[in-house]
Amino acid sequence: MGKLRDGVMKRGKTWSYVIRVPDPETGVSKPKWVGGFATEDEAKAARDEARFKARRGEYIERSDLTVADYLAEWLDGHAMEVKPRTLDDYRNCLRLYVLPRIGSVKVQALRPSTFTRLYLDLRARGGKGGRPLAVSTVTHLHAVLRKAFRDAVEVEQLLPNNPVERAKRPRDVYREVGDVWTKAQLRAFLEVARGHRLFAFFHLAAYTGARRGELLHLRWPDVDLDGRRITITGSTAVISGVRVEGTTKSGRSRVVTIDAETAGVLRVHRVRQCEEAETAGEEWRGEPNGYVFTTAWGEPVYPDTVTGLFRTFTRVYNAPTDRPAPAEPLPPARLHDLRHLHATTLLMAGVPVHVVAARLGHADPAITLRVYAHVVRDAETAAAEVFAQALADG
Repeated sequence: MGKLRDGVMKRGKTWSYVIRVPDPETGVSKPKWVGGFATEDEAKAARDEARFKARRGEYIERSDLTVADYLAEWLDGHAMEVKPRTLDDYRNCLRLYVLPRIGSVKVQALRPSTFTRLYLDLRARGGKGGRPLAVSTVTHLHAVLRKAFRDAVEVEQLLPNNPVERAKRPRDVYREVGDVWTKAQLRAFLEVARGHRLFAFFHLAAYTGARRGELLHLRWPDVDLDGRRITITGSTAVISGVRVEGTTKSGRSRVVTIDAETAGVLRVHRVRQCEEAETAGEEWRGEPNGYVFTTAWGEPVYPDTVTGLFRTFTRVYNAPTDRPAPAEPLPPARLHDLRHLHATTLLMAGVPVHVVAARLGHADPAITLRVYAHVVRDAETAAAEVFAQALADG
């Protein structure tokens, strides 16, 4: 073994350094050895950097913890902090897209380029059967990883900074949030859905901006047809094939007003449901004043059912069997886009952001501003013209 010189020593075939680091809890300095350097100069350079960080209180101890082990601990630590559906989503994203590719990499070996390469690989062949993975899925995964490795910096002190923050995400041609259908296209879609027994669900989704799970959780006592309002008290999801119920995304209930037409749609839906219950007789599985949206036998509707119907109605409109195909087919969209379309329409009509945020159930209007920033910018441009015209008219 070599001789220790200014904190650097040769041990066998490699070099090591030692520094004293104050314990954050006791303040007592303890020696920290770090080895495995090929040359004395590499050990000295690492020593100097470690000394600088120790003086600033930013020293990070070396760890052999892998990405797979860290993420497993991180998920376990969040089991009581997030909704079951959110936790299940985190687990699936990491299991499918991260662990098979970089699960064995040491956390402290992660670099922004690690995640840049991961995203490029997923975009090229990360989907089923080696098909490209959608940009939206990669973007969602990026958000999960950014959250996970932010904790590695701020909570676990495994990393000096978050490598995910500086990773380059694949870009693609995409639509702005809410820029999916026009108002005319929405009306056309609802006209196709009108003949279905669950038409009221899609009408209510479009006219309130409520989330899919929130509407499927809705009970009749939460509906005030005379007062024209509904109370959103919880949400429904499916986890591992099981229908579960919980709180809303914000954890709070909210009241959403409805217009006269929507109240009329719900009245018709209520009558139809009562007729179905009478027809089913003893086979009816619903409860008095139970769910607003049920199967023909009174059972609660699964979320995937309405999502599938949304695609079906869009397909029927674009390729009808009883009339000529429309000159302008409906662009591809998701059920959730009805919520975005609701918000966009209100903002463009000049409804204050805080009112839209309250309808959507956003805990803070800042969330609405961030999600619909492009709509707010357009409204600001219009406001400038309104002011100029008002001044000219005066």
